Amino acid sequence: MLRVLLLLLTCFSAQATQDKPIVLNFGVYPSDRATVMYRKFSPILEAITAPLENQLKRKVDIHLTIFKDYESGIEALANGEVDFVRFGPSSYILAEIKNPKIRLLAMELRNGLKTFNGVIIAKRDSGIHSVNDIKGKNFAFGDKYSTIGRYLSQSILVENDVNENDLASFEFLGRHDLVAKAVITGTHDAGALKASTYKKLCDPEEIAIIKSFANVTKPWVARGELPEDIRSAITASLLQLDNPEIIGELGCSGFTEASPKDYEIIRQGMKNATLFYPKKPEELQEEVD
Repeated sequence: MLRVLLLLLTCFSAQATQDKPIVLNFGVYPSDRATVMYRKFSPILEAITAPLENQLKRKVDIHLTIFKDYESGIEALANGEVDFVRFGPSSYILAEIKNPKIRLLAMELRNGLKTFNGVIIAKRDSGIHSVNDIKGKNFAFGDKYSTIGRYLSQSILVENDVNENDLASFEFLGRHDLVAKAVITGTHDAGALKASTYKKLCDPEEIAIIKSFANVTKPWVARGELPEDIRSAITASLLQLDNPEIIGELGCSGFTEASPKDYEIIRQGMKNATLFYPKKPEELQEEVD
């Protein structure tokens, strides 16, 4: 009788576990206003929920967290405080330095490609016609951990013989839309942002692209301790997404498998960017090594 009772309790416990949903915490940093971020990501998280449930044979609840800034997102992933994230390439690299156990899930495609453009912009009447003309001007960067908004744009400046000492001033504004507005309103002479934000907010007759440069598309990344079956299920669910209305909100055309090698050019750009600060390159080099 006791054996039967134990067996029943075991069955009830197993069933209770099966009935309990898997709760996944997804995080994203604020590349735009919070309302815009929720509008963009809520549909895609809803779209992958059903495929996840089919694969895992469990109910799945995905909670969306918008980090305060890039840095808090990097720390949250490295510390295992979220299960998976959508990051920019540099944030993925910096998180991997802090915790080598994190794993790539997939990477976005832009028009079927793994790359898209960042741009450096200025007003057409500013006298800035080349990157070298930015010397002596005020420059607007994005977040200090942004791939386009900081690392790659600083690498471009360095390649054109411009470093922090050559600028009248520079400032990190945090978001791409704020960089666009800074150049439009004239608080800054030039700035770096993603090409899609330029197209959305800037009048090309007034604001010119001074330099365009390639960036690798955004990775989706999991904490290192997330069980393999859940990681695989998230990857499979992302790869099968093909609803243009949903994925189009992210500015992407789909997903593909990702490898650390895909982000090697970003690692090199981040190293080049340390030369933007000639007085302290060793300290910054530690950040990206």
